[in-house]
Amino acid sequence: MNELRLIAQQFAKIIINISPLGNGLINDTFLVTTESTYFVLQRINPKVFRKPEQIMDNLIKINWHIRQKTNTALELKIPELLKTITNHAYYLDDQGDCWRALDYIEDSVSLDVLASVRQAEQTGFALGYFHRLVNNLDPLFLHDTLPGFHIAPAYLSHYQHIIAQAPEQIDSQSLYCVNFISKFQHLASALETAKEKGLLPLRVIHGDPKLNNFLFDQYGKKIIGLIDLDTVKPGLVHYDIGDCLRSCCHKLDTNKFDLELCSAILKSYLSEVSPFFSEDDYQFLFAAIQLIPFELGLRFYTDYLEGNSYFKVTDPKENLRRAVNQFELCQNITEQEATINVLIDKIKIECKS
Repeated sequence: MNELRLIAQQFAKIIINISPLGNGLINDTFLVTTESTYFVLQRINPKVFRKPEQIMDNLIKINWHIRQKTNTALELKIPELLKTITNHAYYLDDQGDCWRALDYIEDSVSLDVLASVRQAEQTGFALGYFHRLVNNLDPLFLHDTLPGFHIAPAYLSHYQHIIAQAPEQIDSQSLYCVNFISKFQHLASALETAKEKGLLPLRVIHGDPKLNNFLFDQYGKKIIGLIDLDTVKPGLVHYDIGDCLRSCCHKLDTNKFDLELCSAILKSYLSEVSPFFSEDDYQFLFAAIQLIPFELGLRFYTDYLEGNSYFKVTDPKENLRRAVNQFELCQNITEQEATINVLIDKIKIECKS
């Protein structure tokens, strides 16, 4: 804790308290209390983000773009990057780890589970509003902070290399994962092939729009902020909406996909982005909803095979269990394909009317 205090003092001279914040799987995050305010202190995981300076540069560009875009009060707060007391964007400790500070959005709460349709509507609105704010920002103006992120064919290829070298899997959960990947591996190329054909354009994406990265007001009624923009980069917005739905509509006790919450999120999201959404964008929405849990399950299982070097775990088989959960969710989504496509078509018509 003394070392942590010394790091926090690179951003503010007087530190009153430091406490853990959130439950992210990648970075270490803390809430720092000073004599006059609060700020968020994060250690950027060097195994995941090889060039942390690019993350900060992207965040500066995003904030600048949004400020220039509108003269009215924003409906969504994006954290500002705070400089060190020596006016640097980040701090490197003696181990070479990169630390950065962000302003803290007060009177806010993050949720791990949606409690109402109203909260689902807010989540869809917030993601769509973000995509609308950055839609005219050239995606190539930003750094790709995670090359290969969300490129499912590459994840599949890496998995195939790892499984070929791994001992024979005899555990029932491992056998389930191996068989599921073999059966559904065709999903991996759906969105990337559409991108290569020019059907889906590169846009600016958040990259990690899971539910707890949306900040609600203290009453849990209205979303007021969007955080964890480390993965903002050029990509397909379909990755964002697919991941948002995966996070929000996953019934954790059964690994079923909640259609009511899906409907609420999609209606609010598409009402924001419909002015620039093409027919192809609509056409590949189901593919995105189906792909993301498959992709995440694939990543969890591969990380398990490699000794859990990427995602944080509390026991050696946690990533294996995570993979099974995602694959069961993907299976349930697949079983509801016709219903979900009817829902998408209905919302598309409503948005265009």
